[in-house]
Amino acid sequence: MNDVFYITLLLFATCVSAISAGVSTGVFSLNKYQLKRKAQFGDANAKLVFSLFSRRFQLMSALLITNILANTTIVVLVNAKVSGFFAVLLSTIVILFFGELLPMVYIKKNVVYVAAKLYPVLSKLMSITEPFTKRLGSLFDNWVGNDSQVIYSKEELQKMLDGQELSKNSDIAADEARMIRKVLEFGDKKIRDVMTPQRMVKLVTQTDEIGPILMGELHDSGHSRFPVVADMKHTNFVGTLYLRDLVMESKAKVVKEIMSPHVRYVHEEESLDHALRAFIKLKHHLFVVVNNFEEFVGVLSIEDVLEEIIGKEIVDEFDEHDNLRKVAQSIAEKEKKQRQEHAKTDKK
Repeated sequence: MNDVFYITLLLFATCVSAISAGVSTGVFSLNKYQLKRKAQFGDANAKLVFSLFSRRFQLMSALLITNILANTTIVVLVNAKVSGFFAVLLSTIVILFFGELLPMVYIKKNVVYVAAKLYPVLSKLMSITEPFTKRLGSLFDNWVGNDSQVIYSKEELQKMLDGQELSKNSDIAADEARMIRKVLEFGDKKIRDVMTPQRMVKLVTQTDEIGPILMGELHDSGHSRFPVVADMKHTNFVGTLYLRDLVMESKAKVVKEIMSPHVRYVHEEESLDHALRAFIKLKHHLFVVVNNFEEFVGVLSIEDVLEEIIGKEIVDEFDEHDNLRKVAQSIAEKEKKQRQEHAKTDKK
């Protein structure tokens, strides 16, 4: 056999093996809905590949037959020049690295482009092998299912969002991506993670007189809803006061006359999803948060929950502080440092 013809035939068989293996693996790695979406938006390559994707099991069968023939040809050609163990070793290296692994890495990343360019060849191949591949493809289709269910983890969805944000062709806005991320994290968060801590809650007693002083204090607190207690000595909650109701009052009254008599409690270890469903069902927008000992540890408003969904602070006309949890944390850290400094002073 002429050396030039031999090398040409070996290279051709290796290329056929590479293309058939790469395209077969790459097409199966495509997301049907993403491919369809690109095709609908006018991507010419996606349109061609989507028509192949609808017959992917037949295509896989045709490429599988082609790949086997190409690999067999490689083994025969290598064996013609090298015999014994070295023929097996060399054939394995050529097929594994040049006919399988390397093309899979490249073609899988660029499968839409490669498959679109090879569309006439692939269509012809499917047409020639149709008597065998159509029935075999139907068999695979019955076994695997035409639309195999794809399940993604939260981490995978986050990475998909990263790719969408980096892509210039993405039609997902930054605000939409932020909300999707927050929704994915929503189920992992507890009430204690987002509630307003006790030290930042402005309590009102039912006997407080409504006037400029009280309204100023309530407005400066940064809240628009306030838990009402019977007295300041005991945290016995008796109602909820809404700042908007005070604005509408022109006559001097006490809190008890204006407050809502409803008080709702929620445990700090409950999920935010539980809190959201409770807000919707009870139509009450402020919960008193308690711990395992039924001690008052903070409050949770419906805005606190919605902020975790939209990923943005909700500031209404009565709010002054953007993040009261951070304020409370800062105060707590300062008090801790002061206690540590006092402890050092006492030791001296």
